[in-house]
Amino acid sequence: MDLSLRDRPTIVASNNDGCTVARSPEAKALGIKMGDPLHLIADKIREHGILVRSSNYTLYGDVQRRVLAATQPFARDIEVYSVDENFLDLSGFEHLDLTDHCQKLRARILQWTTIPTCVGIGPTKTLAKLANAAAKKNPLFDGVADLRDESIRRYVMERFDIADVWGIGASTARKLGELGVRTAGELRDMPMRQARGLGTVVLERLVAELNGVQADAVEVIAPPRRGMAVTRSFGRPITDREDLMGAIAQFAMRAGEKLRSHRLVAGRVTVFFHTNRFKPERPQFAANRSSGLHPMTADSLELINAARALVEHCYRDGYAYTKAGIMLEQLVAEDDRPPTLFEDAGDRARRRRLMEAVDSINGRFGRMTIVPGTQGFKRPWKVRADLKSPAWTTRIKDLPIVSAAG
Repeated sequence: MDLSLRDRPTIVASNNDGCTVARSPEAKALGIKMGDPLHLIADKIREHGILVRSSNYTLYGDVQRRVLAATQPFARDIEVYSVDENFLDLSGFEHLDLTDHCQKLRARILQWTTIPTCVGIGPTKTLAKLANAAAKKNPLFDGVADLRDESIRRYVMERFDIADVWGIGASTARKLGELGVRTAGELRDMPMRQARGLGTVVLERLVAELNGVQADAVEVIAPPRRGMAVTRSFGRPITDREDLMGAIAQFAMRAGEKLRSHRLVAGRVTVFFHTNRFKPERPQFAANRSSGLHPMTADSLELINAARALVEHCYRDGYAYTKAGIMLEQLVAEDDRPPTLFEDAGDRARRRRLMEAVDSINGRFGRMTIVPGTQGFKRPWKVRADLKSPAWTTRIKDLPIVSAAG
C-alpha cells in the first residue's frame, strides 16, 4: 500500500527483524534468498539500497480482508489458503472469457489495495498453483495463465522444475531426480503405482492432479482444528523468572482469545521455553511440559494459571531464554464440552460473560487494552520490529495525510 516501494528492491524481515521472509522481484534479482539472516546481508543491503520492513501482521490481515472483499463477486466460493493466496471456485463463470474475467479481478484488487497480483487457472488446485507460478515468471501471460488448454499446459509443464511443484519437498525432489524426473511434465507421466511407492498417497494424488484429475475441491468450510499455538521469539533474552511468567501469561491470554473466536475449548496445554540453540558457546537449556485441563476450557485466566504452574515446575535460573510458547490440544467445540461432576454452572456462566466482556473491549479499543496483572505492562520480551510499516488502514494516527495546493 506504500507506492514509494514500487519498483524498489524490498525485503520483509521475520520476527525480531532476524531474517528474510519475503522479497520483491527486484530483491530476488539481487540474489537475496529466503531465510537470509539480515546481519549477513547487511553489506548487500547498503550497497544496493535495499529497503527493509519489519513484519506487520495487523496490516497484512486487514489487507487480506480487502482482497477477499474485492474478490467476492468474481468467484462462487473462496478458500483462504494463506494470508496472500486464495483458491477460487469459478463454477458458473465458464460462459465468460476466464482470462479476461481474471484480468478484471486483478484490476479490482489493484484499485482497492494497490497490490499487484497474478492468477493461475487450472482444472485442479495443483495445476492452478503451477499456472500462478507461470503467470508470475513469464511476461507472455500478462499476469494470468490459463492451463485448461492442453497445449499451453504441456508447454509450461515441460519447462517447470520439479522442485518448484506445489507439495514437492527437497527430499522428494531428490528422489525423483535420481529417477530422471526433473520437470512437472515428467512427474505427470509417472505411473500412479510408482508415485505411491515413492511418496505414498500424497505423491500419487499430486500426479493425478497434474493429469487434471481433481483430488481436492475448494474447501469452503475449514476443517476442524486439532491444535493451536501461540509462540514468540523475544526481542531480547529473558533472564528473570517473572519476565518469563509475564510472557507466558500474554501467550495464554491470546490463546484463549483464539479458542473463543473459534468457539472451541481445549483439554490439554503445553508450555515450552528455551535458550538460543544457535549459540552453542552459551549455556543451553530447554523445557517442555504438559498437563490436562479439567474441565476443558477457553477461559484465558484458567489457561494462565495452568501455564504458570507448568513454568514453575521446569524453570531453571541462570539461563538466557530467547523463545517460549503455549500449545493447546484436544480441541472440541464449546457446545460439545463434556461437563464435570462438581462443576458450578453459575460460576462457569459468570466466567464466560467476563471473557466476552474482555474480548469485546479489546476488540473495540485494541488488543491488550485489558490484560491480566500477571502479564505486566513493561513487556521486556516484546518482539523487536524497528522497521515496521505504518498501520495505514487500522490506526488513526497512521492515516496518510493528503494536501492540495491551490
